[in-house]
Amino acid sequence: MKLIRQVVAYKRYFLDFYTQQPQNVQAKIEWTLNLIRVTYQIPEKYFKHMEGTKGLYEIRVEVGSNIYRIFSFFDKGNLVVLGNAFQKKTQKTPKQEIEKALKIMEEYYDGTK
Repeated sequence: MKLIRQVVAYKRYFLDFYTQQPQNVQAKIEWTLNLIRVTYQIPEKYFKHMEGTKGLYEIRVEVGSNIYRIFSFFDKGNLVVLGNAFQKKTQKTPKQEIEKALKIMEEYYDGTK
């Protein structure tokens, strides 16, 4: 299968979260990241732009009744950069998680100039 996008983790933000998850959650995260790598038009169910932000996206993973979110953003067209991740406990995405994601994105872009 041809890769459309490359997915990379920035620093340890995503990896620290990922390694703490049970095997079935890790497997679903991998499945979702692979979908992002190989699908031209990613369904919004799995990948959605965060309203009110400039360039921040959330990768959406559901395992049973648990919901996980991985914040990400693009670099150089087809490179998807993974930032922080968390398990969602309420309907609304916590404001501090969005703020953290925006800081990570800013840190990333400042470091690549």
